[in-house]
Amino acid sequence: MTRTILHVDMDAFYTSVEERDHPEYRGKPVIVGADPKDGRGRGVVAASSYEARRYGVRSAMPISRAWRACPQGIYLRVNMEKYAEVSSRIMDILGSYTDLVEPLSIDEAFLDVSVICLPQRGRALAAEIKENIWKGEDLRASIGVAPNKFLAKIASDLEKPDGLVVVPPGGELEFLRDLPIERLWGVGPKTAEPLLRGGFRRISDLWSLSASDPRMASMGLSGKNGEHLLLLARGVDDRPVVPHREPKSIGHETTFEEDIEDPERARKTLLSLSDAVAVRLRKHGLEGKTVTLKFRDETFATETRAHTLSAPVADGASIFEAALLLLDRIRWKGRKVRLLGVSVSSLSTAGKVSQLSLFDRPEKVVKNEKLGRARDALEARFGKGAVSRASLLGPGSQDEQ
Repeated sequence: MTRTILHVDMDAFYTSVEERDHPEYRGKPVIVGADPKDGRGRGVVAASSYEARRYGVRSAMPISRAWRACPQGIYLRVNMEKYAEVSSRIMDILGSYTDLVEPLSIDEAFLDVSVICLPQRGRALAAEIKENIWKGEDLRASIGVAPNKFLAKIASDLEKPDGLVVVPPGGELEFLRDLPIERLWGVGPKTAEPLLRGGFRRISDLWSLSASDPRMASMGLSGKNGEHLLLLARGVDDRPVVPHREPKSIGHETTFEEDIEDPERARKTLLSLSDAVAVRLRKHGLEGKTVTLKFRDETFATETRAHTLSAPVADGASIFEAALLLLDRIRWKGRKVRLLGVSVSSLSTAGKVSQLSLFDRPEKVVKNEKLGRARDALEARFGKGAVSRASLLGPGSQDEQ
């Protein structure tokens, strides 16, 4: 199955957080790091704003050199506790879309959204994530969307700041063709030097090589490292997105392209979201007891409601039934809906908690779980979207998942 991988990279994260908290810093060169001590400091630059970069100030640069390049800059000490808190909230936003979130650092992460997002919907989902980060944290992110991690990582960096670049399936070679070889993972200054001497300047220049080509050995690229480099040059990267923490909840949400007020459209959207959450639960062998509804109106006012079931579930119908009851508890008559979200928490391994009371469970829950597993098997064989509820077809259906 073609994967949909996102790489989310916050723009100038440390300095952007400081500018958000101190609007008077905006538009000025901001440098976060050691105390420059009027050019006598011995530490380094941790981060620099885009304005500071115009003066040549870069991260890891000696702070004394940064001072000489930009003495008029605003120099701030690192506030890691604050940055970590902001990062945690951003990761929570990412985790609301998929439990397959692999943080690379405090300000970037890979997401595998293949289960909930067809490749052609990648751009819309990335735009939604960018908007939610902006609305929630007043910070900008750049996102790359691609069939694998390597391409997504490159894509996120091409149009910074506030970028969104998509590499469609089948467009890998066209995307890589004219990029410099330094864009390849593992090609630093040392590795690039013999490649450049050999006339290999663009990634496409490597397409004529094979792992057994004598030129590879002459450039110090024989063996597995050379094979891996040539695969990347052709856009091949099969590495999975590996989450670093067990999910506390599994959920999904969607922002409508236009605010809605139709109850039937809201109902169908909840059903689609509930099914998407159930698919993710079953995929990871989990079930949960607490269903939470997230509701945001056209004024960005956000409300949440939660309901704990008597037994853990992993089927869309049970989740939807609870979510619909929660929506009825929100007084939204006369209001338009901007966003709806459904999540399930109080997670446990499927069957572990309910095993002893299996025959006490409602027959319709057991039936729905069997139907859900049958649907998973069909989609695994024929692809996502092979099976759909009849009630989701036709006008007002939510086809974004």
